[in-house]
Order: sequence, then structure tokens, then C-alpha cells
Amino acid sequence: MPREIKFLSDRISLLQKTFAARKIDSLIFFNMSNIRYLCGFTGSEGVLIVGSGQTILLVDGRYTSQAELETKKIVVKEVTDKITGIVQEIKESKSKRIGFEADSITLSLYNQLTNRIKKENWVALDNEVRMLRACKDNTEIQLMKKAAQISSSAIHAVINRVKPGWREKDIALQLEIEAGNNGADGVSFETIVAAGDHSSLPHARPTDRKIKPGDFVVIDFGIRYQGYCSDETCTIAFGKLTDKQKNAYQVVKNAHDLALEAVKADIPAAEIDKCARKAFGKKLGRYFTHGTGHGVGLEVHEAPRLSSLSGDILKPGMVFTIEPGLYIPGLWGVRIEDTILLKKNSCEKLTKMNKDLTIIE
Repeated sequence: MPREIKFLSDRISLLQKTFAARKIDSLIFFNMSNIRYLCGFTGSEGVLIVGSGQTILLVDGRYTSQAELETKKIVVKEVTDKITGIVQEIKESKSKRIGFEADSITLSLYNQLTNRIKKENWVALDNEVRMLRACKDNTEIQLMKKAAQISSSAIHAVINRVKPGWREKDIALQLEIEAGNNGADGVSFETIVAAGDHSSLPHARPTDRKIKPGDFVVIDFGIRYQGYCSDETCTIAFGKLTDKQKNAYQVVKNAHDLALEAVKADIPAAEIDKCARKAFGKKLGRYFTHGTGHGVGLEVHEAPRLSSLSGDILKPGMVFTIEPGLYIPGLWGVRIEDTILLKKNSCEKLTKMNKDLTIIE
């Protein structure tokens, strides 16, 4: 059996071994990233039904040939109506307790299913499924290292060319071209390039605004490589900065470094968020408006979650970001982000850009 097929078979086998504890006979997946993770299918529509015995992938006619080419060791069935196909397979398997992804099903879809199969037969699974992909295997880690290398190299190459007068859109376009020329399959999210007062918006979109002396420029960039994502943020300065700007950058850098140093296996993810926030103090803490990090994998935002509200526990094999930020409305913003791999006794930075303050004259 080819190595990649064995990995997929192992994932399904491990999942099936959890059925007894969850008191279910089968588990239905609608999330396409989970479906890809379990069986290798890369299409944009499908339903995976993992039973105690066989695993069935339901697709419409657009994807039948693709599914048969991409998957092994599972049954591919073409359906014209998703709901009818699910109900038919559940009835044929005689499953009495059907688990499903609570976060990946609409109310409309749930109502259609429970109109055909009684509500008491359905078991909503939340955190158990959310953490399914949280710990990466060696194959995933190698793909993510390559993704991070491509995106970091693109950032480095473009930063070395940027001059005052460039537009935010110019930088974003050059990043994507550079990454594409070096093997990226596409971006993992809409590229963020935000200069000056625009950088105070955490998820700003690139505009025609031109880079000016005295600007902070936040560059948040990630790519996809064979399905896996990268995510990295650098804040670059142009021309002379004020003392307040330099201090703000150092505060964010300190928060980033302290959080990174605190990362260890088997500790609550919320502790990392708490550690980062300590660096801001009460005066600046109100300008740190998001969590300290998030998992990265087949999706750019997945488990674990590093925030004050997270109940996740960090485990070896998890890949996640450390990304404190400071956003002063109407003035400027600073964010520093690395993606790291947690190991048993250490952690490894996958992203490669130096995060010391860079000033381009």
C-alpha cells in the first residue's frame, strides 16, 4: 500500500476506534477540509460517511471521476440529491446513532435530515471533531515547512524592493507573483498590506494608498502548498519613526517573544495569551484586540485557539501562530506573527523572517 494511502487509512481507523466511547455507529463529515484529511478528496462539494465498517464518499456527477482518482480504500457513490443520498446510506447501514459535525452543518440541512431520520438518532459532535486535525503527522509537517519557506522567501524578496511611493496593492501583487513563481498553489487568505493609519485595521485590505516616510506597513501573507497553509506577519517601517512608534514596536516584539518562550506541551493555550497580554500592560492592553494565535493546517484558522477564552490544551504536533498586535485607531498598527511547531520538549519556528524592527530609508 502506498505510504499516503496508508496514512489516510490509519486516520479513518483511529476515528472508528472512538465510536464506542462516543456511543455512535457512524460519523458524517460535511467540512471539506476534514474530508480531504480523511480520504484525500480535494473537490469543493461532498459528504463523507465513516461507518463502523466501510467509509462512503457521496459526490455529485461533477466529481465522480475525480473522487475515484483521488481516493482509495473507500466507496465512492454518485448522488443527485445530497439529503436523499445520506438518508439512504444511513438506513442501509442500520445506524441508530449518527454523529455529525456541529460546526459544519446549517440549520436548514439539519432540519432536512431530522425530518427524514428522527432527531434522537443524531449526535452533535463539537470539540471532538474540531480537534481532529490539530496534531500534525510528519507528512503534514513537511508540507507546512515548505509552505512557510515559500511565503517567507516571497516576503523577503519583495521587502527588499519596496520603496516609498509603492501602493499597498503593488506590494500585495508582487508577493503573490513571487510566491507563485516559487511553487505556491495560491494564497491561504486575502493578502493584507496596510500602511500608515490603515495599519490600525487588523484585517485591512490593500488599497491604492502609497507608502510614505514615517509609515508602519503591516504585511500579513500566507500561501497554500499541496493543500497546506502558511501564515506570517511582518511590520516594516519606512523613514524616520517617532519614539512612540519605536516603543510600540518593541512592546509587540516583547509580547511575541515572551509568548514564544512560554510555549510548552500540555499547558492551556489560554496561558500563552495571558503571557502575551502581560507585556502590553493596562495602558496599551486595550489596543490588543484579538487572540494571540490560532492553529494552521489545511485551513489557515483551525484548532487550537490561543485566546483568553480557549479551553484547548497544547500538544506535541500542533502547529499554530503567535501573533500579538497593537492597533492605535487613526494612527498606526503593529503586528508580529510566526507560525510554530510544538514538539515534545521544544518548539520550532516554521516561518523564517527576522522579526527585529526593520527600517527602510
